[in-house]
Amino acid sequence: MSADIAFTALSVAVLTISDSRDEHTDGSGRTLVERLESAGHRLHAKRIVPDDKYLIRAEVAAWIADPAVQVVLTTGGTGFTGRDSTPEAVGVLFDSHIDGFGELFRQLSHAEIGSSTIQSRALAGFANATVVFCLPGSTGACRTAWDRILVEQLDCRHRPCNFASLVLHGNHGHG
Repeated sequence: MSADIAFTALSVAVLTISDSRDEHTDGSGRTLVERLESAGHRLHAKRIVPDDKYLIRAEVAAWIADPAVQVVLTTGGTGFTGRDSTPEAVGVLFDSHIDGFGELFRQLSHAEIGSSTIQSRALAGFANATVVFCLPGSTGACRTAWDRILVEQLDCRHRPCNFASLVLHGNHGHG
């Protein structure tokens, strides 16, 4: 962390994608909210939608279009079951993909769940000055992603580089 740069809170929207969870059973979404607020960021909104490609896409697209939202975190729908469609729903919205996010997430997850990590289609990208991270639906996966990647990448003091500075200054590339 760079001591000469002040922390800047980001406005974050959290979307849980699940056919079976509600606010009481949404451990993954709750984990993300707790961690982002503990890090000093602001929760813009939190919602739950079913595993439906078009409902997911509509919610994420609305947040991408909202200039008050700088970061979107989704949890769920990144596996290979018949209803898992987050990558198909969200990936088409990206101006540019952050390929390294999924690669690093799976590398870190391997230490925790072994080769099962290959079944995660975690992804990230930029769309309209908003950074979007799509995480698996397990609470453990959300903890891993936040604690090992996102807490640093959403902090403008992290060096040598971070996504927070790109969002804050609009210096991200377009694909």
